[in-house]
Amino acid sequence: MSERRYVITFGCPDRTGIVARVASFLADAGGWIVEAAYHTDPDTGWFFTRQEVRADSLPFGVDELRARFAEIASSLSAESNWRVEDTAERRRVVILVSKEGHCLYDLLGRVAAGELDVDVRAVIGNHDNLADITRAHGIPFHHVPFPAGDKAEAFAQVRKLVDEHDPHAVVLARFMQILPPELCRAWAGRAINIHHSFLPSFIGARPYHQAHRRGVKLVGATCHYVTADLDAGPIIEQDVIRVDHGDTVPDLVRKGRDIEKVTLARGLRWHLESRVLVHGNRTVVF
Repeated sequence: MSERRYVITFGCPDRTGIVARVASFLADAGGWIVEAAYHTDPDTGWFFTRQEVRADSLPFGVDELRARFAEIASSLSAESNWRVEDTAERRRVVILVSKEGHCLYDLLGRVAAGELDVDVRAVIGNHDNLADITRAHGIPFHHVPFPAGDKAEAFAQVRKLVDEHDPHAVVLARFMQILPPELCRAWAGRAINIHHSFLPSFIGARPYHQAHRRGVKLVGATCHYVTADLDAGPIIEQDVIRVDHGDTVPDLVRKGRDIEKVTLARGLRWHLESRVLVHGNRTVVF
């Protein structure tokens, strides 16, 4: 995005006058709204919005905008459920990997092509087989071995490597280690995972073989935020691809990888563009 913008997002209890209040606040400051989205959840009575404002239309910077909007947010009982982001701040990302590289290859390719304008600060792997491709893109790779028993020390090292970059997103690109609850809490709303759609139907080893024997007609993927409940965090994006009766197990694996990397890239983009608002275990994606 070449034009610098400020992005305002928040959720609050629904009531009359919210849109008018925000629009008046921005108009009084000279703010030029270039994108606006709204949603009310009738089940919870919660209101959600995302506003993009041209930065050059305001006579002050993002810090002043945050300070002034804090009063509006408080009056609407938005509490901590609001943000003001500056698109001029390049988003920082750290990627966690294991052995499978399809999601990492895809993300690095999108970054190299300028399609995904992010600053990948580091890739961290519990195996080192993806080190060469990472360094070929000029990105540091850190190998953190995970022992079979107590993994606390390994996770502490991963946390230290991640937190020194203060990333906007921690991407689990087929990272085959379960984050401990303390990391789930520390990276809440920033840690993003991808998994195939065979969960929970085909649990355990060789899920693609199980699905092939069952004769499934769809392979899908779910991109979601990481929580202490394994693979059950708020969903950002899902997609599917058709399976033909003549497809072999390797065909299913290939199609699964294809849909995983596309779904992960899409979910990451929406997260970094502040298009995902979390409420409980559900999301609104503008």
